[in-house]
Amino acid sequence: MQILNEIVFFAFVSLLLAYISRKSLRVPGSHGFYRFFAWEAILALLLLHISEWFHNPFSLFQIISWVLLFLSLFFLISGSQVLFTAGKPSRERKDETLFAFEKTTSLVTSGIFRYIRHPLYGSTLFLAWGIFFKKPTSLTGAIFCVAATYLLVATAKADERECVRFFGNEYESYMKRTKMFVPFVF
Repeated sequence: MQILNEIVFFAFVSLLLAYISRKSLRVPGSHGFYRFFAWEAILALLLLHISEWFHNPFSLFQIISWVLLFLSLFFLISGSQVLFTAGKPSRERKDETLFAFEKTTSLVTSGIFRYIRHPLYGSTLFLAWGIFFKKPTSLTGAIFCVAATYLLVATAKADERECVRFFGNEYESYMKRTKMFVPFVF
């Protein structure tokens, strides 16, 4: 019965994600296209590891998992806050594949964006690895985690192409002085 519930949950959330991503899914190669599949891989990873969430809470892997999950939350909050205030989203930016908050008209280079270009995707990357470390011995989990990582890199690279088209040389210069996901590292 539990497996049936998980399948139903996966199908329901997948339909919700597909609906949210419907405009991007019509444009293969857009960052939203890749992001949808990264979300799907993370959803599958979550369902695989949900039973381990609080198992052996003080084991090394659980501690690593919680550190990554809290980093994910920190990147999400700090990235969103700066993006919404400094990015100046506007309907005037005509790209139907973008969510409203992604339609920034000002290049954001302050806050966490001073160090990394993609804090929200970095957050999602930490989320995937945080979930994986709940049960790092799972081969299937490792496959989904690596797939999510690959898809998030593809998402970020597609987003960068879109940003270069919109912001031009200013974004190319920004790329040279920042990392993609992890400050000073990657």
